[in-house]
Amino acid sequence: MSYKTIWYGMNKTQETKSVLPQGHPNIPKEKVGVLLINLGTPDATDFWSIRRYLKEFLSDRRVIEVNPILWKLILNLIILNVRPNIAGKAYKEVWVDETDESPLRLHTRNQSEGLQSHFEKMGISLVVDWAMRYGNPSIEEKLESMQSAGCRKILLLALYPQYSATTTATAYDKAFDSLSKMRWQPTIRTAPAYPDDPVYIKSLAESVRSHISMLDWEPEILLTSFHGLPKRYLTAGDPYHCHCLLTSRLLGEELGWEDGKVSVAFQSRFGREEWLKPYMQNVVEELPMNGIKNVAVISPGFVSDCVETLEEVAIGLRDSFYEAGGTNFTFIPCLNSDVGGLKVLETQILKELEGWIAKRD
Repeated sequence: MSYKTIWYGMNKTQETKSVLPQGHPNIPKEKVGVLLINLGTPDATDFWSIRRYLKEFLSDRRVIEVNPILWKLILNLIILNVRPNIAGKAYKEVWVDETDESPLRLHTRNQSEGLQSHFEKMGISLVVDWAMRYGNPSIEEKLESMQSAGCRKILLLALYPQYSATTTATAYDKAFDSLSKMRWQPTIRTAPAYPDDPVYIKSLAESVRSHISMLDWEPEILLTSFHGLPKRYLTAGDPYHCHCLLTSRLLGEELGWEDGKVSVAFQSRFGREEWLKPYMQNVVEELPMNGIKNVAVISPGFVSDCVETLEEVAIGLRDSFYEAGGTNFTFIPCLNSDVGGLKVLETQILKELEGWIAKRD
């Protein structure tokens, strides 16, 4: 039997059993896969679960770009002994008790399952799964599982609309680290960020309109809150800041609001160095002093609600706003697995899978 005949059999699944030599391992039918990759989450809210998660996250050289020796000392001697208790309290505020998991894990799984069901109804054969850059389920675990299930082609979709080396790049870095350990690697595509995608912008605008329509008051300003980065990352060439401003501007244009009603701010900073400005904490405290008492906040940089949106913004920033003299504050949830949210992800997936799957009529 020739090598050519065996290889032909490997690509014609229905003939594999009759062509492959006796004892040859089973080769599953070839599939196309999509792996959604989100940031990460601890497995629980106890000290050691939070500590494991923070250690993996804060040990990433893409995230912390300082002297590695100095940072290792600071991380292990100070941060990992103090921060888990603080972070644990924040996670407990938003933990999903019904399923004993973080909101990020819940929403990411729902997005994966929702897309899988949606593509099946469309008659598109795809294997859709999800993983976390930090924590569980790991990227390596899911890539191995998909490869074993017959996924010879896999699209990696990092769930970050705005690109940063600290998010999109490190997610794909981790995936390629995992691929380096595989004997039979699948063919890989990586999806780009989509800060100006029309479907994404329209879905954000619709979520704003829908949410505001349920209020008995009118926001004077919509704050678009993005996760912060050290300013030196911008000067080093990271496009994240520009992507955030682009998304915010396009959202305002889609809403048709006058200039100044949609504004950008950055949250989640820590440490002493300068981060991207304006700082969200300062903004919400200053608005009431400037006569703006009714505020809506949306976090377009997150596709799933998580501790940063639910505890830091919806609870923490709300309290700061009221303490500063504000009258009305509302947080507009992330797109999550709502129809609009799944439509955004479907659009990115179908665009990046051209040539790998049959086009719809």
